[in-house]
Amino acid sequence: MARIAFAVPIAYEDSLVAEAQANGHDVVARCGSAGELASLLGATRPDVAVTSAAERYLTPQLLAEADREGVRLVAIVDTDSDRRNALTVGLHEVVDRAEWSQIEGMLLATPAPAPGVAAPRAGRGIVIAVWGPAGSPGRTSLAITIAAELASAGTTVALADVDTYSGSIAPTLGLLDEAPGFAAACRLAGADALTNAELERIGQRYSSPQGSFWVLTGIGRPSRWPELSADRVRTALEQCREWVDYTVVDTGFNLENDEEISSDVFAPRRNAATLQALRSADHIVAVGSADPVGLSRFLRAHVDLIDTIVTDRITVVMNRLRASVIGAAPSVQVAQSLERFGGVTDAVFVPNDPAAFDAALLRGATLLDSSARSPARAAIGALVRERLLAPGGDQRQGGRRRRPRQRRDAALTPRGG
Repeated sequence: MARIAFAVPIAYEDSLVAEAQANGHDVVARCGSAGELASLLGATRPDVAVTSAAERYLTPQLLAEADREGVRLVAIVDTDSDRRNALTVGLHEVVDRAEWSQIEGMLLATPAPAPGVAAPRAGRGIVIAVWGPAGSPGRTSLAITIAAELASAGTTVALADVDTYSGSIAPTLGLLDEAPGFAAACRLAGADALTNAELERIGQRYSSPQGSFWVLTGIGRPSRWPELSADRVRTALEQCREWVDYTVVDTGFNLENDEEISSDVFAPRRNAATLQALRSADHIVAVGSADPVGLSRFLRAHVDLIDTIVTDRITVVMNRLRASVIGAAPSVQVAQSLERFGGVTDAVFVPNDPAAFDAALLRGATLLDSSARSPARAAIGALVRERLLAPGGDQRQGGRRRRPRQRRDAALTPRGG
């Protein structure tokens, strides 16, 4: 049982209070503004304060007072202006609906930061590009799962679809793609008009109690690829660094330099978006399919990847690992082939789990939300914790998202726990 204070609009205050009490929690305050709640935190000593994200109910002063008193804040977002206010204040523990199940799910599911794991340096986010050769090795599924795992670790995340051949993040997550978010970001970047507020306007939100993240959807029609020029992609990703802690980019497969096969050196290049995303990335996740055909494709294309990129931070992921196509000890056999023919060591292996990915696709959800116990999800979660999250320090530094100092052990406990 937790002690909870509320500062929310009267339209749904009664229903939230009733639900909280029905689930065994103690409501210690019902306030009409951020100032009133801030003045009562010391006297009522709640464990959690649930507020609206509107300016009337959420202010920097309230967040500072909650930090001083060791009170956890969770904000309810009703409008885009509410979300902007929460981001401006520096609170990213938000839910998108005023329903108690969503709020309690957030409080129960949000994990403590992993030891020795940190957000990127303050004020400049990290770009992670997910690339793989032709043949559908699982680039999009891996990019989505990486974004979900990063968000569940308490960081702010954007997932960008930069594939100019077959962008598929939006349909995979059940999002609308009539107005492609990343193409819009590129157009604004070309006009020198891209800001954090514009990114929030054109971005869509994947909401989850495990950890929500922004999505910049891809182009719905391949013919729109000229909108994603190299300069625009570079500028858009630079602005994303100022917007969120981590930007996960789902790239295309093709690494050909179009100018080598075109007589017009000023013509737009279809592969420019992928090439620029890879060159702008701080870390690249190179994914291949762990079967004889997929392994051969990966090894051939990996040579071109090395010639293309700037960073030396590459993590190789071999997806859909299974003994049925490799034989006994498949991870050992694939690892030996990678080292012998590609000089690749220390690869990450993701077990084959088509049922889990099918379930996620059916729901339009992430693997973390639909099949949290999947061995594939466990392998990708370990990849994120051990290879992708920046090492050292406090995970929520830089004011992007703060956890209050722990005042006592009375964290939220399920009813009867």
